[in-house]
Amino acid sequence: MRRKIQLAEGETERLACASASAFRGLDTVTGEVLGAEALAGRVGWLTSLVETLCTEVTAAHWNRPDLARLASGRDRSGARLPSNAWMAVRTLGWGASVPEGLYVPDRVCRVAEEQAGRALRSAWWRSEITDAVLATWPTGPDADPMRRTETEWAALRAACPDGQAVAASVLRARTRQVVAFHVAYGHLPVDVCALESAPSGGRQVVLAAADKQLCTLTRCPDDPARYGVLNVRLPVRPDPRTRADWHPAVIRFRLPPTIPLGAALHAPTLRLRSGRLRLDVAFTSAAPTTRAGGHTRAVAFDYGLNTLLTGGTLTLTGGAQPTVLTDGHPVFFRPDGVLAKADRLRLLGEQLWTKTVHLQALLDGRTMAGQWPEPLTTAKLAVLQAEHAAVSRRRTKLNEQLAKAAARFMVETARAAGATVIYLEDLRDMEARGKGRTLNTRLSSSVRGQIVAHTRHQAAAHGIAVVIVPARGTSKYCPRCLSVFRHHAAPDNPKPGWKWATCPDTDCGYSADRDVAAWQRIGARGLTHQRTTVLDRSSGTYVIRRTVKELDQPVRHTSHPDPVTSSGLPQPRATADRTKTGPTRNRPVPRQRRRVPAPPATPAAHTAATGPGGKRPAGRQPQSPRRHPQWRGRRQAPHTMSTPTQHQPRGARLGAGFHLHTHATPVRRQGRPSGEPRSSSQGRSRAENPAPPRKT
Repeated sequence: MRRKIQLAEGETERLACASASAFRGLDTVTGEVLGAEALAGRVGWLTSLVETLCTEVTAAHWNRPDLARLASGRDRSGARLPSNAWMAVRTLGWGASVPEGLYVPDRVCRVAEEQAGRALRSAWWRSEITDAVLATWPTGPDADPMRRTETEWAALRAACPDGQAVAASVLRARTRQVVAFHVAYGHLPVDVCALESAPSGGRQVVLAAADKQLCTLTRCPDDPARYGVLNVRLPVRPDPRTRADWHPAVIRFRLPPTIPLGAALHAPTLRLRSGRLRLDVAFTSAAPTTRAGGHTRAVAFDYGLNTLLTGGTLTLTGGAQPTVLTDGHPVFFRPDGVLAKADRLRLLGEQLWTKTVHLQALLDGRTMAGQWPEPLTTAKLAVLQAEHAAVSRRRTKLNEQLAKAAARFMVETARAAGATVIYLEDLRDMEARGKGRTLNTRLSSSVRGQIVAHTRHQAAAHGIAVVIVPARGTSKYCPRCLSVFRHHAAPDNPKPGWKWATCPDTDCGYSADRDVAAWQRIGARGLTHQRTTVLDRSSGTYVIRRTVKELDQPVRHTSHPDPVTSSGLPQPRATADRTKTGPTRNRPVPRQRRRVPAPPATPAAHTAATGPGGKRPAGRQPQSPRRHPQWRGRRQAPHTMSTPTQHQPRGARLGAGFHLHTHATPVRRQGRPSGEPRSSSQGRSRAENPAPPRKT
């Protein structure tokens, strides 16, 4: 497995992961061809052994002193612990012990110890957050931990390590967990070990901790761009007794197309999903280096409900007083049908869950009364649980597809605009509270976190940075003059609402959609706060922690903002050369002409028995539709929108499929280099660009 790649100047290593499926393998000892079921069975036995050993280690050391020892990076003698989790676990003497009567290779034990060490290390951050919440727990007759005062919030953040960077939603979620524990047991937990149970191995096999004696991953010599070959030792029985019960297997699988040919492959992680073997293949490839500052052209996006993303392009000019310019042309990403389908799946899942809880209560009541459970009720419960699991998988897959599509839309918009950074608002602290049942549900069902993760992943391949900007005040102030907006329902409806915003300043008079004004404020804030942009080590994302009032500048609207050079000055726009250098190209005749109605002065017109040429034959009289195509169905969510008539895909119907109802605004490529002609065909001779032959 090659772990190093050649990097050129201005490039960096980009570590990513792609999933692949394996359907067959080969036992090199017996020569048996392993089908999908047999291969999944052997990998399942390996996963069970690793899960057992991992759970044993985590359960034995799930206490605060051991968590603190592992997190400190020092052993009892003060020596530094190794960076690899399995080596640190063995240095502390926490190695896994193989059950008596079984034979497990040392490399498999190493994999289990690696997974256990990672789980214990990740628990220390949750332990510090829990300790801070418990140390600052509100006391008194009127104290409410879910509604802390400003002083209590300040004390809580001061008790947390790097508390200003911790999202308020994380602190509230941990507080709700402590409240649930207090309601169940009548007292507060001591620490995170009492609040949570010991973590397990996650039903996976992390082969990254193993060496070549257990597994090797190479590209297929016949087709290295499309196929990979994994050699791994697998047990031939669920309880291997001797070394002979471990046979090497060769697994050939198709590499995902997202893995380039020059990428370095790393040891994969094995999982079982729906009876199939899944391989999470990690790879390292070269990508342009991103930077935190020095950006002159950017795109910014604002999250919404009906319109998921609203954004546009902004340009920063140089000089003593930098100015943010924008043409004010927004782009929209409207997955109306996808959101409607997700809402229907949510309603179906809630109904199935309610029925499941009801049947489970009936069975529990019969058990407490000493009666046998009814077979029919048990069978119904099993069917409902299977259906609920299937609906949950559909919702998960739909949300992932939506997040990937939204991320690709933002990245492609940035590439078309020539931007080097994407600014997004920080909505980690936004929670669905006190906004009504429907709005709370829609806010809770959004996939903002997945969108940011996929955007970072796709933008890194093109050297585009993703910066998170504070969202406070982006929809409150006018982007042109920074006056406080007046929000109302619609441009022609002064009724109080949140959709439309109007500037009360008579000199400005800016009026626009709330989301359109918000993305301009987000982009302007990001461009003017580039000096305060920092890299969050935990997530690897560029973040602007806080805003400076003096740096918030209004946005200047221009019809066509000029591109900016590296020196910060506006680049002169290219002027197309319209000098005539050759004869005008002939307009070709269409290949096929319409025959109904027959064109005038054609043989078909003279021979037609229905009348003179050029007239459409008589037919059925048009009938008005019985049902309006834009009416909402009985089970349709009240907030969804019908398919727009100006962009209606063929055969589309509301909720029928994903791509049929994801409408994105086409982006306009901006900023041609100086001197580049408007058309690639202009300026060529007739011999280099001949006209197509005229049809006769």
